[in-house]
Order: sequence, then C-alpha cells, then structure tokens
Amino acid sequence: MIKQNSRVLVVGMARSGIAAAKLLLKHGAVPLLNDNRKQSSFGSELDCFHGTASEFHLGENPVPLLSECDMVVISPGVPLDAPIVKQAKKKEIPLIGELELAFTYLKGNVIAVTGTNGKTTTVSLLGRLFENAKYTVHVGGNIGYPLSTIALTSKENDIVIVEVSSFQLETIETFRPQAAALLNITEDHLNRHNTMDTYIALKQRIFENQQPYDLAVLNDDDPIVRNIAKQIHSKVSYFSQDHPVLQGICLRGNTVIAVKNGTETPICHTDDIYIPGPHNLENAMAATAIAVAYGISPDVIKYTLQTFTGVEHRIETVRTVEGITYINDSKGTNTASTLKAVQSMKAPSVIILGGYDKHTDFDNLCTLIKNSPFIIHAVLLGQTAQQIAKSFDKADFHDYTMAYSLEDAIHKAGEHAESGGNVLFSPACASFDMFQDYEQRGKVFKEIVMKL
Repeated sequence: MIKQNSRVLVVGMARSGIAAAKLLLKHGAVPLLNDNRKQSSFGSELDCFHGTASEFHLGENPVPLLSECDMVVISPGVPLDAPIVKQAKKKEIPLIGELELAFTYLKGNVIAVTGTNGKTTTVSLLGRLFENAKYTVHVGGNIGYPLSTIALTSKENDIVIVEVSSFQLETIETFRPQAAALLNITEDHLNRHNTMDTYIALKQRIFENQQPYDLAVLNDDDPIVRNIAKQIHSKVSYFSQDHPVLQGICLRGNTVIAVKNGTETPICHTDDIYIPGPHNLENAMAATAIAVAYGISPDVIKYTLQTFTGVEHRIETVRTVEGITYINDSKGTNTASTLKAVQSMKAPSVIILGGYDKHTDFDNLCTLIKNSPFIIHAVLLGQTAQQIAKSFDKADFHDYTMAYSLEDAIHKAGEHAESGGNVLFSPACASFDMFQDYEQRGKVFKEIVMKL
C-alpha cells in the first residue's frame, strides 16, 4: 500500500494513467501527472484533477521530477528502456505499472486472460458468462475500463475479469489472478520486446504468482503454450480442438465436452456457438474451461455461447453496398490475427492491409493470402505498405494496389471487389502511424463505409 501524502509520479496520461492518478488520490497520495503532450491537447479529460492535490507536469521531461517523488507508476505504453525507467532504477526509486498499482487495492476474485490473439473476445465472453450466472462482474484491464478504475469500486465477492497484455506483464510484482488463461503465442510486438524468447517469457508471467490451488488454463494445441505447463505451479486445465484432454475442454466429434475429475459433461454442439470460425471456437473453449471450474452450469454456458455475438472491430460486418459487404477487423493488429480473418472469408474478398511497423515478417501471411481461394486483391497503406508489397512479390502475388489514406483504400478496395463478395479491413499491423488505437481506426473505417 502507498503511504499517505506520498508523491507518486504518473508517467503517461492516457486512460490507464488517468485511472491510476484517481486511485492514488483516493488513497491519500499526491499524483504528479506527466505526459509528453501539453495540457492543451487533453481537452476536458483532466478537469477532474483541478482542485485536488494533483500536480500537473504536462509536456515536461519526467526525469528531473524523480528528485521530487517517492514512487513512479508507468502506463503500459512506456517501454522499459525509456530514460525515466532507467533513471528510476538507477536512483532505486520504486517503479510499478498501472496494473500492479490497481491490484494492490483491488477487491474480488481476479480472472486474467492473455495471449497474442483472442483476448478481448474471451474476456468479453467470460464477462457475459458470469453475468448470466448472476455474479457481480467487472471487465477491463487492457480493454474497456483500466483495472485502476475497477479498483475504485470492486467488492470482495465480485468477479474481476482482466485482459492482460505483454506490456502490462513487464511491470508486475504481486499481480496474482485466481484463474488465468493463455490462449496462444505467435510473433508480435518484437519492436518492443526484441526477441520471441522475451515475448514468451512475459506472457508466462501471468502465472508467476499463482498458488497451487489457483487455476491455469492452457491451449494444448499451441506447442509454445503447452510447453509452459512444466513451469506452472497451479492447477492446470487444458483446451483442445484436436485431441482429448485429461482435465479441461475438448471435442467429441462436434460436441464440446467438459472433462473434470474423470467425468465428461457435454456442453453444446459447435454449431451452437454464435461467433464463427475455429479461432472463436478456441476462445469459447478457453472461457468454458474457466466457467466450468467456477461451477457455472452447462445450461448457462450453452445459452451464453448461443447468444454472445462477439466484440466490436473483430470480423464485424458493417454494411453491404451494391452487393459488396464491408467487414471491420481493425483488431487484426498482427499477422496471426489477420490470417484468422482471411480464413473466415467464404466469398471473393479484397483485403486492406498495412499500418504501424512492429518489425513484423509478412512473408508467411502473404504466401497464405496468395494461396487463399477467396482473396482476389489487396490494398496496401501505412508505414508497412512497401514491406508488405515486397512480401507479396516474393510470394508471386501481384494483385495489389497502393493507397495514401484509409478513405482512398476503401474506395480502391470497392473498385476491385465483386458483387456478392467482401471488402475485409484487417491491417495485420498496429494503428499508431495514422490513428490513436485500433478502436479509433475501426470507427473511422465504419464512418467512411456508412457514407459510401
């Protein structure tokens, strides 16, 4: 716990930083609000701090402020090689992330989900499962509400479901979910983590503080995830589409089966699951494994899987114009995620690709697109457009066009699309070269499509 009147430097005043500062104020600390943006760029976002003990240090270098503070809280967007982090460690000033700060004050039973893809869908589905089972539920973390916001109001018997990113796991110390799921691991964020080994080790940290009576849920079809089981000290439950499991969730034909202490219980038919595609079956099985462990009945699980319609910006049908269906998959921020969107296409489709450069290799994705029976053309934009074009050339796929903006890309995609087919916006890249985040990018895509 942070001492009364402690001066805490909060670096990064996006959603998580603002939430952290509010939590600090509630518990008697003095937050020093810092961001590289000046106050004029925040609009009314920081008005709630006027008249409080907070100090504004916006548009300032945070390093000189270290001499004035007792602790540093960093937002997930601040990398560990940033000067503020290095200098805080050098001066031996305690430094934690917003997730760790929130966990210090959080009440309730914590369920956490991480993985390269599927986190948001799985967390949202878990929220619906526990709501339908009549629990008081909070959903947040890397989506929706920051965990610090939830910590302001959560109570002992609440269920707190948290999406956790590798960025957040960099700075945990005591964060301990009673149940945690690792969905999959594929190449992502190497511009920040540098190597796959580092990225894997960070994902694994979600289980680091678990006790033997806690629950770890693992994808037994992912060899990297499966290998992590050897280093976990909590109870392990598996899910698999490919083979039976001794404890967890698997398939018998097309029936989802829960296996618990040697007893098999049918949950539902795969056709009962509303959200389509093998990747969403994976997400549904992970969520089901946790729901079963918490004693949620098969009837509630089946009803939830039948009625949960998915999340915004993930393979989301926007509108059909002149026979062409426009699909928003702005949440496709890496190649593995976009590949799953490509595999879900069942009609001739034009794909829009490109965005912020995360040092990703596009060769495999471009080869698979070339071999897809349904991708007929690609429109490329953003920082990575030329890089993706080279990968397409290497794959001997030349049906692509360059665009200078998202609006231009949508119009060019529409020109190459066929009636009865799709325009799929699944960039395989982050959004930061042109947008604040994937949500803003997806909203702009939908706004443009609605005006066609």
